[in-house]
Amino acid sequence: MTSSHPDIDRKRFRRVRWFFLRAFAAIFWHDFILDRPVLRLLRSDPADRWVGVALRYRALAVEMGGVLIKLGQYLSTRVDLLPRQVTSALSGLQDEVPAAEWPEVVAQIEDDFQRPLADIFSHVEPLPIGAASLAQVHSAQLPDGQSVVVKVLRPGIEVLVETDLEAIAQAVQWLKAWRFVRRRIDLDWVVEEFSSTTRRELDLVAEGRNVEMFSELFAEDDEVYLPKIYWPFTARRTLTEENVAFLKVSDLEALEAQGIAPSAVARQLYRVYMQQVFVHHWVHADPHPGNIFIKPTGRNSDGSGRFQVVFVDFGMVAEIPPRLRSALRRLIIGLGSRDAVEVVQAFRDGGYLLPGADLVQIEEAVEAIFDRFWGVEIGRLNDLVLSEAAPLWREFGQLLLETPIQLQVDLMFTGRAIELLSGLSTSLDESFNPWLEVVPFAEALAGDVAGQGGWQARAAELGEEVLQLAKLPGNVARVANLARRGRLTLRFAPAPESRRQLQRLEKGIDNLAWAVMSGAALLGSAWLYGDTPWLAATVASVAVVAFLLSRWR
Repeated sequence: MTSSHPDIDRKRFRRVRWFFLRAFAAIFWHDFILDRPVLRLLRSDPADRWVGVALRYRALAVEMGGVLIKLGQYLSTRVDLLPRQVTSALSGLQDEVPAAEWPEVVAQIEDDFQRPLADIFSHVEPLPIGAASLAQVHSAQLPDGQSVVVKVLRPGIEVLVETDLEAIAQAVQWLKAWRFVRRRIDLDWVVEEFSSTTRRELDLVAEGRNVEMFSELFAEDDEVYLPKIYWPFTARRTLTEENVAFLKVSDLEALEAQGIAPSAVARQLYRVYMQQVFVHHWVHADPHPGNIFIKPTGRNSDGSGRFQVVFVDFGMVAEIPPRLRSALRRLIIGLGSRDAVEVVQAFRDGGYLLPGADLVQIEEAVEAIFDRFWGVEIGRLNDLVLSEAAPLWREFGQLLLETPIQLQVDLMFTGRAIELLSGLSTSLDESFNPWLEVVPFAEALAGDVAGQGGWQARAAELGEEVLQLAKLPGNVARVANLARRGRLTLRFAPAPESRRQLQRLEKGIDNLAWAVMSGAALLGSAWLYGDTPWLAATVASVAVVAFLLSRWR
């Protein structure tokens, strides 16, 4: 099938679609057709195959650029959907491509402003200071001599974006065949969210407005700095803003030379993002090192350097939807107080847990995570997660597979931002402890919630209690009626530790039963077919194979 969309590169579309088709065909063959008790013997190692697909995609994205790089970067953060080996293979995908031809860039700027380049800027440096998949940035001077940077969309990028988005949309339709993914995430919504966010990145006027909005949100915060937008020199495909190329956030030597501790930068970044997510509900969704600078502002009395965190590139901005804001606040308060019940209720309020989820077991899992990971420094967190993965999976793997969850697509770019921020914080300070930073923020947030809405919340609780009391006589009558008709049943749930002991006992009994059956088959075959050893061996082999197949189910 060839797309009928008029504004796409059909050759590119066919090549991208063919890649996805081959990848899905291989996954279907190995992970569905061969995923049977006996056929599994023919399967190759799933981890190696998935990593191979990821590496081939990475090579394709580097070669073709466009949205493929953006998609690869996004998938590299989705540890909830993809194996860790796959996200690791994609994590090094760089948003760096060769610069567009300078004459084409000049022609596009002149088309934007409908006048010659020399009439707009006194000078523009032809060699870009940064070239990415959708745009590139040039240093320039305004007619009054002001130093600025000019961000310009890559000529022809609109066609490449529409081509890639259509190919991705078709691939997602094939992905719907995978029930495990389909039941956990609204794939059509994913495509819509990803497509609309990507298309917004092509409107540089909208990006300029995003910068000014963030400037207003952090106007009272003297530790955050946003660049000034020069609107007379800005158009849909051209954005001119203040040159804020101070110190790169990843240049540790330059920071230390100014007396600025990288650990202080990590804490400040963390605080600013907590404010974005939980207070302002607007998130700079692309916090990679190329989009964050550090502006020195002097020295403190102890000789340490003062600084401001500077953000650029607001093409990708995520808004926390109103329906999720209270749930996220509840989540951060639960994390700060190590309250598993509060965390699980936040998941439920946010729509992550669908009706039928076993809240008690999920609370046990959250408690186990707190016990194993609370207080761990961010530099050690990844290694600890890997070492604890097998024990956690043995204890809670079936729960994770069977729990009815629904991922919230509204938060996918916020999640990407937090994942990028985690990596950046690690590079700044491996001893950075995110748990310690959460606690005071959560306490302050809890105080705000109590101060602003305490009486409303208590009134709501009292209203619910009155409602339940009003229902009590009818509920008692129904119970009595069931008892009179002999249809009353009682269900008991064992305590958490008792449930785990019962599960271990059940597994032990299961293993013992199969051991007894296998042993009986061996003894029986030796007794019945003592004169025909080949037949005895055959019966014994069947018993052993039956035991192994039962373990694989």
